[in-house]
Amino acid sequence: MKKTMLTAMTAISVMIAALTGCGGSGTAGTAAAPAEKASEVPAAPAQPAPAAAEGKKVRVAIVQPMTHTSLDQIRETIIANLAEDPGIEIVTQNANGDTAALTSILQNLKSEKTDIIVPIATSTAQTAKAVYDGEKTPIVFAAVSDPVAAGLTGEGSEMITGVSNNIPADEIVKLVYNFQPECKKIGFVYTSSETNSVSTINSAKKYCDENGIAYEETSISNVSELQTAVESLLSKGVEALYTGNDNTIASAMATYTSAAYPKQIPIYCGADSMVADGGFATVGVNYVQLGEQVAEIVKRIRAGEQPSDIPYETLAEYAKFVNKKAVKDFSGDFPESAYEGFEVLVEEDGTSHFNQ
Repeated sequence: MKKTMLTAMTAISVMIAALTGCGGSGTAGTAAAPAEKASEVPAAPAQPAPAAAEGKKVRVAIVQPMTHTSLDQIRETIIANLAEDPGIEIVTQNANGDTAALTSILQNLKSEKTDIIVPIATSTAQTAKAVYDGEKTPIVFAAVSDPVAAGLTGEGSEMITGVSNNIPADEIVKLVYNFQPECKKIGFVYTSSETNSVSTINSAKKYCDENGIAYEETSISNVSELQTAVESLLSKGVEALYTGNDNTIASAMATYTSAAYPKQIPIYCGADSMVADGGFATVGVNYVQLGEQVAEIVKRIRAGEQPSDIPYETLAEYAKFVNKKAVKDFSGDFPESAYEGFEVLVEEDGTSHFNQ
C-alpha cells in the first residue's frame, strides 16, 4: 500500500509533534512497567504454590519454537537466573521450527506434571494455553508482542502471565528518521503467521497513515520467500527496511542483509540480537533484560503468588544499539550526532559486544 507524503515542512512538523516525549534509551536491568490485563477477571481459587514439598523439586519447563539468537538468549538468561535456586529443576524443549511439534512437546510436559511452563514467543504461548486449558499449571510467557491480541489475557487466562516485548510504533519511525531524516518511503517486512510481528507492523503502518509517511509492505510465510520479498520492496523505491520481533526473519538475517545491503538500503530491527546478526540499528528489546524479568515472575510464583495476581509486564525503556560493520556493508554515511545515545554492538571490523 502506498501512502502520499506530506510536504517537507508539514512532515517535519508532524514528526516533531508526534515524537516529542518518547521514551529514552534503555539499558539492561531497567525496572519493568506492569501492564493492565485486558479485563478484570475473578482471581483463580487459591492453589498451593509449586513448592519443593518433601524434597521434591519444582519442575520448570522452558519451551521455544525454534533456534535463533533472540530466543536462545532469553532461554539462557532464564536458566542462569533460576539456577540459583536449588529447589528448581529446569528442563528445556525446542520445536526446531516444527509448529506441530509444539503441541506434542507441551502435551508431554503436561503428562509429566511439570509445575511451571515458560513458553517463549507468541505461538508457543498460544499453544501452551490450548494444551493447558482448564488446568491450574502456571504459564509464564516470554516475548509476546501483543498478549491481548494473542488471547493470553482476560477470562480463561487466569493462570497466564509473563513479559511482553512490545515496541511502540512511534519509536520505530523515530529510529528510521534519526538516521535518515530525508527518507521518503519505508519498507516493512514481516511473517504473516506470526501474530507478534503482524501486530508490530500494523501499529507502525497506522502511525505512518496518521502522519503522512509513505511506506510499502510485504509479508512472507517462510524464509525461502525472504529474498524475493525484499527485492520486491526495493523495486518500489523504499529507502529503509524495518522488521520487528519476527522469529522467522530473525533466523535468516544473513539472507535479509545480502538482499538489502548491496542496494545500500539499511535494515532497522526490533531486537539487539537481530542487530548482532547483521541488522543496522534498533530501538527495541534487550532480551537479557526480558529474560531476567521472566525469571523473576517464575520466582514469585514459586514463592506462592498466583499468576492472576501478577499483571503481565512490558519494558519501561528500550535498548538502543547500532552495528558499525553494517554501515560499512551498505556504504552508509551518517553524522556522529545521529549515533548519540546508541551503543555500538558490532564494531566496524566485526568485533561483537553482544551478550558480553
